[in-house]
Amino acid sequence: MAPVTLVARRLEIAVSRIFRAAAAQMGPTQRADSRAHTLARMIALLEGAAAQGATLVVFPELAFTTFFPRWILEGDALDSYFERSMPNPSVAALFDRARELRVGFYVGYAELTPDGRRFNSAVLVDADGQIISKYRKVHLPGSVEPREGAKYQQLEKRYFGYGDLGFPAVRAGPEWGGAIMGMMICNDRRWPESWRVLGMQGVELVCVGYNSAAYDPNGGNTEDASLRTFHSTLVAQANAYMNATWAIAVAKAGDEDGSGLIGGSCIVDPNGCIVAQATTLADEVLVADIDLDACRQGKDKMFNFAAHRRPDQYKVITERAGVVEPVAVD
Repeated sequence: MAPVTLVARRLEIAVSRIFRAAAAQMGPTQRADSRAHTLARMIALLEGAAAQGATLVVFPELAFTTFFPRWILEGDALDSYFERSMPNPSVAALFDRARELRVGFYVGYAELTPDGRRFNSAVLVDADGQIISKYRKVHLPGSVEPREGAKYQQLEKRYFGYGDLGFPAVRAGPEWGGAIMGMMICNDRRWPESWRVLGMQGVELVCVGYNSAAYDPNGGNTEDASLRTFHSTLVAQANAYMNATWAIAVAKAGDEDGSGLIGGSCIVDPNGCIVAQATTLADEVLVADIDLDACRQGKDKMFNFAAHRRPDQYKVITERAGVVEPVAVD
């Protein structure tokens, strides 16, 4: 009986490294939509994911509100979009339902701290309803001052401070196979440094929420919804592969008060292959079984960092922010 018991134990360990996760893409949230209406949509997505066996649900960036940085706002009009604590009474229903279903989640929101600082933030919540990790967006796009004549603004630099928590990884509990998990928000996913900092912590699953414009948010007509969706998918695939990690990238999509947002939510495996992708710009649930041991191929071979990285040759990455071109040869 001993050999059989040992085999069974090994199988139990192997199975424990697999769990089902969901990407909960959201369609547009209009400025006029009530919090109750938005929460009802999110809870429906949560329930739909749980019904398919998911124990982790990833929601988008700024999931509780419209993407308000496109508007010029001040005073109470601005403050109304921020959460002063997480959870709080206006979001408690989501936390309560998730706890009842024994489902954890990632969700993005606008954070207003007790000392008046503002961040574009996200939290990772376990099946007990406890926040196990918090992240504040590092790579803020857009500008501080409004662009004259622009129909829609991109004012994240005006309304948010740069994230000050770094890129923390956290070891999850057994319901998620003990996964090493990290978070990003929107524009962070376009910067390989974000992924590599998490990769250097052994990350096995990266959760990313985004609200990406279906047009060039910096002005001009060189980008459209198709190209921006391609770029969104490209960075998830490439960086998942180069860091041998699963990635779940989730959009808020569609037409928000006349301003388009791309969809393209996807779940990507450690080989950079898409295993599930949204087909609409509406509320939609995607599920996939996350086999954390699939990360080992990349982490132990091609991207075995300890064996192959040469950090002494990468100093320019942290020594400066901007480009310094080489001097022309006479």
